Amino acid sequence: MKQVIVIIGMGELGGVFARAFLKNGCPVYPITRETDLPAAGREIPEPAMVLIAVGEKDLSGVLAQLPANWQTRVCLLQNELLPDQWAAHKIPHPTVISVWFEKKKGTDCKVLLPSPVYGAGARLLAESLALLDIPTRTLLTEEDLLFELVVKNIFVLTINIAGLAVGETVARLWSDHRETTRLVADEMIQLQERLNRSVFDKEALIAGMLRGFKGDPDHRCRGRSAPGRLRRAIETADRLGLEIPETRRIEQLADPS
Repeated sequence: MKQVIVIIGMGELGGVFARAFLKNGCPVYPITRETDLPAAGREIPEPAMVLIAVGEKDLSGVLAQLPANWQTRVCLLQNELLPDQWAAHKIPHPTVISVWFEKKKGTDCKVLLPSPVYGAGARLLAESLALLDIPTRTLLTEEDLLFELVVKNIFVLTINIAGLAVGETVARLWSDHRETTRLVADEMIQLQERLNRSVFDKEALIAGMLRGFKGDPDHRCRGRSAPGRLRRAIETADRLGLEIPETRRIEQLADPS
């Protein structure tokens, strides 16, 4: 019998990973909001992996109460994810997957691109997801991981924020509203560079974003998370002293009051 995999957060994505692991012969222990985490940590002292599949806004709270014996086994998959977020909770070397497939209620998974994976659990993730025909791409260095996380952040933030101004699909966003899209993307790159205290190849990031556009041209630009992402981007820019004028213009369009 293979070691147990703990999954914290059994929403749509958590369910996909649970099915992949089960198909790979791995027992899965689900953690819900009602679960006593310290008790679960005692019951399963050495899981193969602790996949944290909660949303972005809940991640910090979960990491803060994670049993100490699980901290070396963490796997993260959130959007807007950056290394400082796990470092703040002293999580050493987590496995990370930048998810480029989506799962909505009542639908099958839709793959945009192979999902980059990195860390000790990368092979287990890749083998398990392959059983559901979900492709992955294994990364070799922490620098590669940071770049891929930033690419995904630029994709998500740009389409959500620009989408609040113009709606549309990603294909229409780029074909009909390219100036707005590029301005927002450039401002999100500024934010990511300041947050990571790094300088990135801007055109390589834009190329990565456009690969996501091509992976699903009909992908809708805005959803329930878009207003929250816009608000967090503005708050982050205020904290870092960045102007991001196009993003602020869109904020006024989205909430003219």
